This record gives sequence, structure tokens and C-alpha cells, in this order.
Amino acid sequence: PPTPLFVPAGAQQTFSSSSQLDISACPITFYGKTYRQFYVNSTSESFVVCFGGFYSPGGPHDCLLVTPPDSQRASLEEPPAAALLSDRLPPLQTSLALVSFGRLSALYLYTTAIRGYLDTSGCFYSGGTRPSGPSGTAGSAGNDSSLLLSGVIYSPGSQVNSPETCLFLNCSEDLGLQVSACGPLERCQGNGSCIEAPPQTPMPRRTCTVVGPAVLDVHRQMRLVEDRCSYALLSAPDLQIVATFQERRRKDVGFLDGVILQMGRSDVHVSLDPGGRIRLNNLTMVLNSSAQRVYGVEVSKDRTGVTVQVSRSNLTASVFFNGDSVQLHLEGPAVPSLGGLCGNSSGTLGGVRTPEFSSTGCETRYSDAVDASINCTSMAERCNVLKEAPFSSCDTDPEPYITACRDVLCKYGDVDGLRCQFLEVYARACSLSSGAALEGWRSRAECSPPVGICQDRTCGPNEFCSETEPDGQPRCLCRALFASEYLERNTLGGSTVCRQNSASLSLVGCLLEDKGIDYTQLHLNDPACRGQMNEQTRMVTFSFNSSSCGTEVLNNSSHVIFKNTIRGQNVSSDVTRYTQFHMDSSCAQTQPDVQTVAFSVRGRWSTVVQLATSGSWNYTLTLEAFTDAGLSQAVQSSTELQLNQRIWVELRTHGLEETTVVMVMDSCWATDNGTSIYELIHNGCANPADRTVQVERNGQTASSVFSFKMFSFSESSGDVHLTCRLKLCFRREESCSPTAGLPAPVLRLLLFSPQAEGPTGFICVFMGGSLLGSRVRSLGGCRWI
Repeated sequence: PPTPLFVPAGAQQTFSSSSQLDISACPITFYGKTYRQFYVNSTSESFVVCFGGFYSPGGPHDCLLVTPPDSQRASLEEPPAAALLSDRLPPLQTSLALVSFGRLSALYLYTTAIRGYLDTSGCFYSGGTRPSGPSGTAGSAGNDSSLLLSGVIYSPGSQVNSPETCLFLNCSEDLGLQVSACGPLERCQGNGSCIEAPPQTPMPRRTCTVVGPAVLDVHRQMRLVEDRCSYALLSAPDLQIVATFQERRRKDVGFLDGVILQMGRSDVHVSLDPGGRIRLNNLTMVLNSSAQRVYGVEVSKDRTGVTVQVSRSNLTASVFFNGDSVQLHLEGPAVPSLGGLCGNSSGTLGGVRTPEFSSTGCETRYSDAVDASINCTSMAERCNVLKEAPFSSCDTDPEPYITACRDVLCKYGDVDGLRCQFLEVYARACSLSSGAALEGWRSRAECSPPVGICQDRTCGPNEFCSETEPDGQPRCLCRALFASEYLERNTLGGSTVCRQNSASLSLVGCLLEDKGIDYTQLHLNDPACRGQMNEQTRMVTFSFNSSSCGTEVLNNSSHVIFKNTIRGQNVSSDVTRYTQFHMDSSCAQTQPDVQTVAFSVRGRWSTVVQLATSGSWNYTLTLEAFTDAGLSQAVQSSTELQLNQRIWVELRTHGLEETTVVMVMDSCWATDNGTSIYELIHNGCANPADRTVQVERNGQTASSVFSFKMFSFSESSGDVHLTCRLKLCFRREESCSPTAGLPAPVLRLLLFSPQAEGPTGFICVFMGGSLLGSRVRSLGGCRWI
């Protein structure tokens, strides 16, 4: 904090934080003690002046707590007589005046907008002008303190006697300030006498309550919400309070799910979500029992729920939401004319629906089977407890609450703490209207204390939180509409999602909990492969491919099938109980077609790129030639290739999962534009008749590599084409291993030395004794393209 500024007596001392100020030039007497210095500091609620030391709650020092000033700085004036204080005040500052009258003292806190005058008689007047009359009249309003009345500080011996206002004042040096005036329930007749004031018309006060699907408006009329839309509970010119509804255990009953406060502009709203989460324009707020103020709204949170206080010029609204019910306590002239479900109950639901907070199709109503286990007579008896002690001591009419309780429980059942919620809101309504505490009602009705059991518990968008039987622990349960599509198929999750070479299966977290299954104990064939919970959707997903998590790969003539199983067991902590779980998941993929790729060996060189599609398989094939075994020197259009030079050819697939799928090169052969054919690869193996052909890699990864020495067909000047045939297979298939298959042909290669310039030799190709190719002429400057 900055160092306090000490100046001579009669001048100004400025401070902006906790400060110790010297007043020895003008000592102050406070409660019989004289002080020559005092201490100033501020808290979140008060501006504090102490004598003897800085303020601390419960401390030993004498202190004055006053309303905190608007500005962040203050100044101390020690004014001489007949001095106009405000002439020396810095702009936009708050000033603190201490005035000593011997054994009596006065404290005055004011801003530069308040000008004060201290005359020679020792009376300090606010307003900047000296009042008329020998004893003065009250000036403009200021902050009250020990000898300050309506902005006027009176010196010892001063008296005021005003019949018009019935005010008698005597400032006695021995007795202090004595004031006589009309009481708070009286009014002055203008002749010095007081009479009893006529009773004031009380401000309208009303309570609106929502429990489950039941809305009890300020007129004590009930309405049931049977869909899953959002509705305005209260509509005022610059305030709208909206309730959102969702189904829970039944499709035909809507339940209160959240509250939204929209203030002034439509883009400013505070959302009260289940679990006690508060969002300001979708940003989560961190709250505790200490209230926070945002956009003129005071928000606080404790173990029982969230409270919001909103004040407008003609309306004060207090909103309490605990995740299952909301109660609005309304006060002010605007209450009788309020719109929304809480106010005007004669309109239709559609008239107060809020589309901006409702989902498409939310108004659709669903039917559900009657729950034969519900005894409506028994439900009515449980609700009629509101007619008995201690509820009977409340002057709030219980009939609307009993009717709502009976109608909802007869359809929904006494689950999710619903009965106790109706009793709870009635008890709170009694407390708000008359202050009745209704001691002991919870033990009599067998209801737990009002602790938000689902507070800070986050469930998915298709779940709601409720306590479970018999342990009473909070749990996320499935909403009826969401669960119905799975229950109708007698499954705990969706269908297997098959992709090109992988699969996944998602189980519904809340359905697993309903069955008492702990998802962390589930795994695939490989125990290391476990499901992952999505915290947003609460879905548990298991993923695998053909070569992971113990997947079984099966083959038939048209499809490749890979299969896995979700399995596991639960062991309870109290007894040895095993719940077996077994769920198969499989994908059938169409066998990928055999693909061929070809390129020319003379003329201009370019890498061959070919897109391949076969059923669900989509990938790219490339064929490229290199002059080195490391496949780093690709053959370009400018590369000069010599006869008998070794060339490496790579066939590669792109867009496939190499850990799952491998490529098998089945065969490769060279042709010219005519009928000449020379086979290099047959059934995945090198042509045994040509020892220059070598298979470097095949059936191991997503690429295959082979090499051979350059040649050309004799008596052929056209392009030489290389064609390869390949297939895809899963790693676990036996067909991934290249085999010779049919017997390889017998090839004989004969090389002759020429007698003259020209070709360097002749190669004749035979197969089984038959001439397949004609003379092959060597070319000294052959190019690959």
C-alpha cells in the first residue's frame, strides 16, 4: 500500500488504502477516550475508521463502520472555523471530516458533490450554504454518524424545535444529542403532535412452484407439462425466467430439468443446470455460499441448491432451484400483472413456449403403458400428510399442493424422491409467507434433509441424476425416450460400426448401470483392450481391427469376417457374486478385387498412380522404379538406363491401415505392342528361369518390391509394358503368404555375341520347348518412362 501522506494540522491528508493518520493537532474524544491518531481501512462491506489499531472482526478497538464510498481514494480534512471545505477537495474523491467539540466529536464522510460549511459556532452544515434561522434547519442528506442528523452536525448547546416536523433536538455537552420525533408508525400533524399513521397497503407477495411436471402459479392454480419443451415461468419487461422440461422414467411425463434467467437483452442469460452448475452465457461459474453479482443478479450456492436474487424497479424475484424443483418468491407492484406459467394461467402452453430454448419436435407427446404397480389410493394418502401436524399450523392452503402431488405420483410413482419434494416446497412456501418453521416434519414424513444429493454430479444429455435404492447413492439413469430404442431390441448398445479395416461398438453407460455392470471391468478378447467412456455422451466405446485385441479373422469366397467379443465379470464387495457379460461384435467386408497396374518401359518415364475401389475399400496404388536397392533414386525422364542394369520396382497402396492389411503381388509380366510376353513374377514368386529376377518384399506390408535386369524385345521398336497383378488380405489370413501355386515354366535364356556392330547379343525365350518370344535385341540407350 502507498505511504500515508502526513501534513500539518488544518491541511489535507490523502490515502488510498489502509492508513494510519495523525490527528494530534485536533484530538478526538470517542466514548470518553481521547485519541491523537486513527486507522482507516475497508472491507468488502464497510469503510472502517478505528481508534487504537486497524479493524479486525471481534477485535478490541473502538471502530466506526460506515457505507463504503464510491471512489477508491479518500482525504481527511481538519478544517479551521469558517472554512469552506469543498474548495480544497480534489475532484472525484471522497472526504472524511472529523470535528471535535471538546468532549464530543463528529465524523462526516462525503464526496466532492456534497459541499459543506462549518461556521464559527461549531455547527457543520452540508449543502454549501449557511442555513437560515438562529439554530439552522436540516441541510441536504448526508451519511449519518454520531452527531449528524440529516446532513447537519450540531455543536453543544444547539437546539431545534420544529412543530411542522414534530422534531425536537438538543445538543447537550453533558448528555449528548437528544432527539424527539414521531415514531415509525406515526405521522406529524404539523402542530408538534403525532398521530398513528394509517396502515400502508402491503406490497403484493406471491409464490410460484414447479415440481416435476406440476406448475403451481401465483394464483394457486395447477398445470401439468407433458412434453419436453421450455416455457416462460415469468415474463416482465426486462426479465424472463424460463423452465426447461425433459422426460425421466416415463415418456408421457415431462420433468423440470433446468431454469434460465434472461435479463434485458436476449443475449444475456444465466442458466441453472441439474447438478448445481451455473452458466453465464454458456460459461460455467464457480460459486459458493458467498453471493456473486452479475448483470444485476445475485447468485449463491450451498448444499441444498442455487439461489438467485433479481431486483427490478417494480419487482423483486427470489429463485431457488435444487435440480428437482424451483420456487419463485415474487414481491412488488408488478406481481399481479406478470405473464408466463406463474402469472397468467388462462393462456395455452403454446403461448408461453420459448422456441429459442426448445428443441425441434419437443411438443410431440408420447404414450406409455400404465404402471400397474402404482396404487393411487396409497399415493393420495402419502400426499394428504400436508393436512396433518405440523403442516396444519401453516396458513398456506395445502389443497393445490396435495392435488399436484396426488396426480403426479399416481402416474409416475413415488420414486426419485418426488413425494418429499412436494412436501419440501410446501414447507418452504409456508416459511416464505408466514415464517412458519414446521419443526420435525421431515422425520414424521420420513424425508431426508434437503441436501442436493446430485449436486456437482454431471450426467449425459440423455440421462438424469437420481438416488438409487436401497443405498440412496446418486446415479445417472437413462431417459425413457432414449432408452426405449435399445430396450425394444433387447440390447445395451448400438450396432457394430464397420469401417474399411476396423470396427467399433458403443454401449450405453446408463443402461450398463441399470444392469449393475461396471464398464471398467469389461474388455475384448484381449483383456488389455477396454472400453473408453465419453464424458459428454456417456457412451462406452470398444474399438478393434483385424490384427488387434484378439480379433478372429474368418474367410469365405466373397467376404472377410473379423469378430471380437466384449466380455467381463463384476465382483461385488460384500459377497462373491459374478455377473457374466458376453456380447459379440463382427464385421463382414467384401473381399477386395484383384487389381492390375501397368506402365510403359520405353519413351517418357512417369510414376503410375491408380485409384482403386472395391466394395468398402478405397485406396490408391502407385508403381515406381528405382536405380538403387534403398529405393531413394527414382527413375526420372532424364535417367539413362542400360541393358543388364538392375532396376527395382515398388508397388505400394495408400489409404489402408498397414497394421491390418497387407498387399500381395501375385504376378508381373512384360509385353510389347504385339504378342510378346515375358513373365517376371508368378504366384508371388520370382520366375525361376530368370535368375536376374528377385522378390525383395511381398505379402508383409502395404508394399511389394522386386528387381530384375533391363532387357528389350528383339525385332520390336514399340513400347515395352510392365503389368502387375496384386491383391489385399488381412494379416491373419494364410493367403497373405505368397506361394508358387502351379508349376513354374521352364525358361531358357541364350546370349550370343554379335559378329559386327549393332546389337550386342540375342536372347531367345522358350517355354516348354515352344518359342514364346522372338529375338530380343539389346539396346544400349534404353529409357524407362
